[in-house]
Amino acid sequence: MANKRKDNLFHAYNLMTVESDSEVSISYLPEMLEGQVAVLSSGFISGEDSLELLNALRSSALFRPDQYSYLLYPDKDLPRFMVKNNIPSKKVNDSKLLTKLLEDGNSRIIEKDISGNCHFNGSFNNAESLKAALAELPDETYGSLIKDEKQLLLDIFEDIFDHKAFTGRSGTFFGYEGLGSIYWHMVSKLLLSVQETCLLAVKNDESKVTIGKLLEHYYEINEGIGVHKSPELYGAFPTDPYSHTPGGKGAQQPGMTGQVKEDILCRFGELGVFVFNGKLQFDPRLLRYEEFLRKPASLTYVDVSKQVKQIDLEVDSLCFTYCQIPIIYKFSETEGLEIVHSDSVIELDELVLSKSLSKKVFERTGEIDQIIVSIKK
Repeated sequence: MANKRKDNLFHAYNLMTVESDSEVSISYLPEMLEGQVAVLSSGFISGEDSLELLNALRSSALFRPDQYSYLLYPDKDLPRFMVKNNIPSKKVNDSKLLTKLLEDGNSRIIEKDISGNCHFNGSFNNAESLKAALAELPDETYGSLIKDEKQLLLDIFEDIFDHKAFTGRSGTFFGYEGLGSIYWHMVSKLLLSVQETCLLAVKNDESKVTIGKLLEHYYEINEGIGVHKSPELYGAFPTDPYSHTPGGKGAQQPGMTGQVKEDILCRFGELGVFVFNGKLQFDPRLLRYEEFLRKPASLTYVDVSKQVKQIDLEVDSLCFTYCQIPIIYKFSETEGLEIVHSDSVIELDELVLSKSLSKKVFERTGEIDQIIVSIKK
C-alpha cells in the first residue's frame, strides 16, 4: 500500500532518480485514471478499500461532470513559452563553464536574451544533444571545465526540463487524448476493473452494503459511457465507438478505439456468463431486474445453420444468444437449467453445464436449440 496517496487514490508511476552511487529517490506523476484501473484490476485491495478508492475518484480532479465520466489525466495550466527553458541565474553563476561561455559569447550551450535571461541552446532535444555539444567545444579552452562540470550541466538540464516526468501528448495537447480529454477506452477498462472488483467481493463474501455500493459505482460509470447518452450530449451517434472527447467538443475519432472488447466482456459479466475449466456456467449476480421484460416480446436471431429463427418471450424473462444459441433467463423458486434439443430436454439442478454439453455449445454443433436458465428473483 506504499503507493496509496493521502486522497485515497493511488500513484500510477514511481519515478526513480539516481542521486549517488548508493542512493536513489522516488517521486510521482500526478494522478492518472490508468493507475486506479491497475490497482482495481490487480485484486490486491479489498472490496472496502476499492470502494474508498472509487469514492475518492468520484471527488477527484479526474471526474468530468458534463460527461459524467473520467479524464485520463487531470486538466492543468501549461507554462507559457516565455517561462520555459529559463536557467536560474544562481545556477549560471555557480557554473564556471556557463559563465565562461557567456563571457566568450559562445552560444553553443547557453544564450542570454535581451532581458538578461539565460537559456539552453534551443536546438537541444535531450541530454544527448547537450553531451554532443559539450564534446564539440574546443578542448584547449574549455576541456578542464567540461571535465569538472559535465555532470553539473546535465543535472541543471534535467532539473529544467524534467524529461523523466514527460508523458507526451497527454500533458501537452488539448485534443487527441490530451489535456481535458476523456479517453473512452480507459473508461471502459475502469468499468471492467470495477466489475471484476464486484465479482471478487461477492466471491470473498464481503458485506452486502459494500457490494451494493460497488455496484452503484459500476452502473454510474456505465451510464457515463457514450452508448447511454443522447447524440447532443455525446456529440455523435452514441452507438458508435469514438476514441476520445476533448473539453468543449463532442466525441472525436470514430472507430479508433479498442474500447469495444472491454464493453463486450463487461456485458457478459453483467449477464453472468462465465467459463471455468471448460464448463459454461451462469451466475447473473450483477444483472438488474429492470432489464427483464415488462411485457411479452419476440427475438429474431440467426442459428448455427444460418437459419433465421424467432423465439417468443414471456414477461419477466430475458434472452440473448451465446454461440448463436438462445439463452433465456426466467425467475423460479429453484435454480436450474433446461438444455433443449430438437427431440429432448436435459434438466440440471445447477447452473453449470458439463464439459461435454459445453463443448457442443462452443463448437456450435447445432445439437442444442436453446438453454433455459431458472434463477431466483
